[in-house]
Amino acid sequence: MNPFPRFTSFAVVCLTLLVGCLAGHPDDCKVTGSRRAPDPEKLLHHTRVLASDEFEGRGPGSVGEDRTVAYLAREMERVGLRPGMPDGSWTQAVPIIGITSTVDCGWKGAAGRRVLEVPQDVVAWSSSTNGTVRVPSTPMIFVGYGVTAPEYGWDDYKGVDVRGKTVVMLVNDPPVLDPKGNGELDPKMFQGRAMTYYGRWTYKFEEAARRGAVAALLIHETRAAAYPWFVVVNSWGKERFDLAQDPDPKSPVAGWLSLDAARDLFAQNGMTYEAALERAVTRGFRPIRLAQSFDAVITQQTRPVQSRNVLGLLEGSDPVMKSQHVIYSAHWDHLGRDARREGDQIYNGAADNAVGVAGLLELARAFASAEKRPRRSVLFLAPTAEEQGLLGARHYASHPAYPLESTLANINMDGLNTWGRTSDLRQVGDGHSTLDEVLLQVVMRHKRRLLPDPHPERGTFYRSDHFEFMKKGLPALYLKAGDNYRDHPPGYGDKRVLEYIENDYHKVSDEVKPGWDLRGAAEDLEVLLQVGWTLAEGASWPQWKESSEFRTSKPRGPRSGR
Repeated sequence: MNPFPRFTSFAVVCLTLLVGCLAGHPDDCKVTGSRRAPDPEKLLHHTRVLASDEFEGRGPGSVGEDRTVAYLAREMERVGLRPGMPDGSWTQAVPIIGITSTVDCGWKGAAGRRVLEVPQDVVAWSSSTNGTVRVPSTPMIFVGYGVTAPEYGWDDYKGVDVRGKTVVMLVNDPPVLDPKGNGELDPKMFQGRAMTYYGRWTYKFEEAARRGAVAALLIHETRAAAYPWFVVVNSWGKERFDLAQDPDPKSPVAGWLSLDAARDLFAQNGMTYEAALERAVTRGFRPIRLAQSFDAVITQQTRPVQSRNVLGLLEGSDPVMKSQHVIYSAHWDHLGRDARREGDQIYNGAADNAVGVAGLLELARAFASAEKRPRRSVLFLAPTAEEQGLLGARHYASHPAYPLESTLANINMDGLNTWGRTSDLRQVGDGHSTLDEVLLQVVMRHKRRLLPDPHPERGTFYRSDHFEFMKKGLPALYLKAGDNYRDHPPGYGDKRVLEYIENDYHKVSDEVKPGWDLRGAAEDLEVLLQVGWTLAEGASWPQWKESSEFRTSKPRGPRSGR
């Protein structure tokens, strides 16, 4: 039985866009034609298939990858795309290495050696491909938030050499209070409430490695990390993947330390966890030499994996402009299957990110059904290994099938609205480029509201594939579902998000739920479609704003020689 009203499901809808393709650059690009609209029924169908047990959680390097790649290529071809790689293939090889670590570690002090139990106390690993990685007894140093940020006058490593030592760090940014005494965070320090890249675990491990630490332990705290301990265990506690050739610095040992274990560590050093937080939140903080020494032996099992990004192309209609591209992306992977578990072993990843990939396929179908294709080409990219640290997107951004200099923007989907229609949309990471104005025009035309990320402290902006494109200088958009549901009371959306984080995020329970209503997802995809169509058809290119940390020195576009 069809659970959704047939509002635009299979109907051909009229697309008449009269927009200034970027605010301040009215190109008067009028596009008239017909196409199919994103369909909630088809979204649900694709999601059910990709999140089914047959696909075994879509883990890289598994039979689930083979089935996922085959399904995506088949569906892209069926709706009218052609293979997206210049050599005529549907896939881009992404060489990665699977690493399974068996960890024996602990610290030794006056009270003897405290064995850190896995995964109750610690989830640790090594990125080395050596069979055994040893960290002999090494001094432990508490380096606060592990941040060196000259622009904020902040250095948590001041006056200490951590080469050959173990560092212990806090998660997120230093929460510096506003000197006005209003109880809020200082907006001039680490963007106030919003997490910066300094707050991300990736930065903290990289900085520790750059400074020569042999081990880096990051203290987990649910509020600051924005996810519970079980997410750490399920995400990092089994086989992990790294790019086969990854230039990022890495310490021999890295890992997460549970809050209870951290409390015990600080207690043995005569302070509480709360006191450590208080000391670390000032510019004057200096690293604290702890009384314990850390040691570890990690046994490694490795395997090379030739994973794949999947690419489908809709070639543009203009003989010159078709060499320029707009990229839609949605990662196809999830956490795979864990044979060590009792009962359900499959991390189906319905909301993360089977439904996002379903949206990618629906956008491809809508674009390909148009009477007249846009002038520029549209690339539909499903990257691999996002859950392992955005690896597939990082590989594409470094080895693009089509030059990023001739690519206008990336529009990324990681999850979609599964709980009904909303009157608003949330933009994650606004303020970076003139894509903001394009999006706002489309949203207003739909008589909806565009709101900022309600929880920038969670660091969502840094946790999906668009971030890798922005680091390479390509403007990107990333939207999340709104909060004001047309058929539910205020606060319903935020309640659902919190329930998902607590009950389903990176758990085997992330499956299609009986109450899912994908009409809202279809309406959100319509917005993304029209944004992409505007970019693919118009004369102007998205430009970086002066305030963006990703801003490039030259204007973007063919007239700038790029």
